[in-house]
Amino acid sequence: MPVPERSKLKEKVRRLPEGPGVYLMKDRLGSVLYVGKAKNLKRRVSSYFQPSRRFRIEQPKIAAMLDLVTDFDIMEVRSESEALLFEGKLIKEWKPKYNTDFTDDKRFLHVRVDLTVALPRFRLVRFRTDDRSVYFGPFAHSGLLRRTLQEMRLKFGILLGDAQPQKREDGLWQLYDDARAEIYGHSNFITAEEYHQRVEQACGFLEGKSREWLSELEVLMNKAAEARDYERAAELRDIMVALRRTTERTRKFTHASILNADGRQPLDELREALSLKHVPRTMECFDISHISGSFCVASMVHFKDGRPDRKNYRRYQIKSFVGNDDFRAMCEVVGRRYARLKRENRPFPDLIVIDGGVGQVSAALRAFLEGGIEPPTLIGLAKKRETIIFSDGRPPMNLPGNHRGRLLLQHIRDEAHRHANSYNAELRRRKLRESVLDDFPGLGDKKRRALMGHFGSLDKLRKASIDDLQQVDGIGPKLAVKIREFFG
Repeated sequence: MPVPERSKLKEKVRRLPEGPGVYLMKDRLGSVLYVGKAKNLKRRVSSYFQPSRRFRIEQPKIAAMLDLVTDFDIMEVRSESEALLFEGKLIKEWKPKYNTDFTDDKRFLHVRVDLTVALPRFRLVRFRTDDRSVYFGPFAHSGLLRRTLQEMRLKFGILLGDAQPQKREDGLWQLYDDARAEIYGHSNFITAEEYHQRVEQACGFLEGKSREWLSELEVLMNKAAEARDYERAAELRDIMVALRRTTERTRKFTHASILNADGRQPLDELREALSLKHVPRTMECFDISHISGSFCVASMVHFKDGRPDRKNYRRYQIKSFVGNDDFRAMCEVVGRRYARLKRENRPFPDLIVIDGGVGQVSAALRAFLEGGIEPPTLIGLAKKRETIIFSDGRPPMNLPGNHRGRLLLQHIRDEAHRHANSYNAELRRRKLRESVLDDFPGLGDKKRRALMGHFGSLDKLRKASIDDLQQVDGIGPKLAVKIREFFG
């Protein structure tokens, strides 16, 4: 490498932060040669440019790469775990010549919980699939994750993937049929509703609500240390480390993480790529999500100047039909959104992005035509190859993987998907809590809906008095007494 270029790199290194992050080594054409992670970015990146570095002898491949490096980029993150996850994502995206790890998704584990079954189990899986399950992760430390699940089984009384629960004639479930029932310290005979309460607590823990449990463990650890039970104190310390590292908050990495700090550049590149007349300062994206195979929900996210504008996010329940039909659902929610904006004389976004291909884009365009509304620029982003679908008849387009306009489109699409999935999970949990009423003999759908509509939640219904219950349409004195007895 010429001396002036080396000098510039060393000056750039001196300005690096000392926190965790990911670095990308690049050649003179801007191609990514290597992606690495660092606990301390300044220390790690500077080590590459020390002439006496040992790996020039021990790792000739790295030495050869350094002869080609003319620049580097960094992305700061909040923890080593985030750096590990982000490194893997970028390597899988760009497949740099000098990286050998992360060639597939087998590095990290997820926790899968199927909330649609009577007794959801917490299973370890390598891949997310488009099913009705809730997924947590990815988790960077598989050993710590396995230890955490074992501790969660003790803490919450949940089932892991190896469990084989049995349903009894009295309607209760027997979780285990061996000595583990006593070891785990929770009731072994339980209703599905009671078990779902355990599942909700455990899911809350995996979502990061672990502070209270960690505080309890710290108290126990200190007491053990004071009692000179150092073996127990060390065990509790190791459990706390596993829990903290497993639930360490990691952001959902999207390719937008590498967008320039100046949000205008991706917008300019997107305007040019899509041949737009103006920079798309406001963008909205729609995604459809299925719930339990029986009905759909939708989400809409709003971006302003390339950044999420969360106060303008929206979510929808489908009203015009019952079932799973992405096209009809997309037509409905797009029509509802822009008919309302038109009625209220509010501005439309500069660009609408649809999560999907030709069918979804056509359905969204049909909503404008049926409503007699002139649509703004409308495109789709098909997931398989991130193909851009135009609503005006232009041929589909594929942008390079590191194109900032493409990264921005992926970011808004992924955010819409996340928003839809969170609504999906919320409704699933609500539906499961309400499903206990299915076991009440003689209570039809109409009265069940009336009860839930009046009280708002199963907890409030459970606490209602006989007089409270009679305030609901269709619930007389006898039925109110039966409902009260049903909940005990």
